[in-house]
Amino acid sequence: MSGHLDYEINKELGECYLFMGEMDKAEEYYKKAVASNGVHAEPYLGLATIAVQLGDLDKAYALYVKASKIEENDRALAGMALIELESGRLDEAYINFSRAVTLNPENHVALFGLVRLGHMDNNLERIIPHLRDCLQNDPLQNDIRFSLAGCLVSLGEVEEACQQLEYILENEPGHAAATELMQYVAADAA
Repeated sequence: MSGHLDYEINKELGECYLFMGEMDKAEEYYKKAVASNGVHAEPYLGLATIAVQLGDLDKAYALYVKASKIEENDRALAGMALIELESGRLDEAYINFSRAVTLNPENHVALFGLVRLGHMDNNLERIIPHLRDCLQNDPLQNDIRFSLAGCLVSLGEVEEACQQLEYILENEPGHAAATELMQYVAADAA
């Protein structure tokens, strides 16, 4: 069997076992994928996911870094940033979340990580452009639009927040969280 075919089979098996929650088997096949062809980021991302599941954040971080060095991709950067966020390295987390959404403006892990970071360091202004970029690609992402509205409310930009909430409710009238936030904003303005 060729090295590339071995790699593909082992990577796929690793993904399947990871999906099924069988961490030991997933790890075994991801390691085989690395051994058969160590020039792809995917198996390192899988191994990092396993390390996170097992609570070994230092190992996961090292694997995300390795994956990112092979091929800078939004998933590795978002993984690194989440661990940086958890360990209080907020500036590094912001840089890596931002790099992730630059590569993929629709990376929800990175976007919601940025929102969380913006609330943690009380700097939502720098987060809003990332949310807007994502909405330019797909304006019907109500979860992102709702996060944008929440950030705007926190910043006191109530009029624009209401516009964002109205847009959500026009496209998804039963959106409970948007309805609730709209009621909160209306009550607060009264």
